[in-house]
Amino acid sequence: MPDLNAPVSPANPATPATVLQMDHVTSGYMSDIDVLRDVSIDVHKGRISGLIGLNGAGKSTLFKTIFGFLKPKSGTIRLEGADISGHEPHTLIDQGLWYIPQESSLFPFLTVEENLRLPLDGRRKHFGNAVQQRLDDTLQKFPMLRDKLHAQAGDLSGGQQKSLEFAKAYMVHPRVCLIDEPSIGLAPKVAAETFEWVRQFAAAGMGILLVDHNVRRVVAMADHIYVLSLGEIAASGTPADFQGDLYAQVKEWLGITF
Repeated sequence: MPDLNAPVSPANPATPATVLQMDHVTSGYMSDIDVLRDVSIDVHKGRISGLIGLNGAGKSTLFKTIFGFLKPKSGTIRLEGADISGHEPHTLIDQGLWYIPQESSLFPFLTVEENLRLPLDGRRKHFGNAVQQRLDDTLQKFPMLRDKLHAQAGDLSGGQQKSLEFAKAYMVHPRVCLIDEPSIGLAPKVAAETFEWVRQFAAAGMGILLVDHNVRRVVAMADHIYVLSLGEIAASGTPADFQGDLYAQVKEWLGITF
């Protein structure tokens, strides 16, 4: 079982297994308008892939396409080698893919415990008798939630709700976790804690695809970075490739001047 308390070790120079792959994917909301065009990205086991780009670049569309809310018009999405293109989100959860969206996915009138149990209670055939064991383990990793277990999720602070979002993901133990803007709207201290959860998820062996408006933070913590501009991958590379005047490079890749 992954250990969120394990120390974060330096990246292994050997490339780990690819757990999620988008291969030349084109996608959009209307038949005659493509938001994503020929996008290819890889996410590796225990590594963080960062995705940066301007508002409207297609980042949310990319996540929705991976997680089955949109079906690719062309190209393939693979999870550990299996084609999952256009699969329903609930089936992807069973296959080990989880999505922490920018907007809250919590049920505000359910308690913290009910929110934590919900993803697994509906899949007892898949998860067996592990629900209580995983709940106990999760509360050890997120002790703040133990004191709030019977509170309604909607009564939690913004930081506490974000903690609950990550705790739900840990309950499921996904192979790959899509994380969209985890620090938005949070105080700096709470945002820093949120990014530490992202690091710990990767240290526990999850493949991470991360989007956040804090470009420098994403570049600093990602093992590989993709720049998305107008629905296309404009550039990609390791953190070393993004050294120097980061914003000047990103502006050039995004094709903007100001």
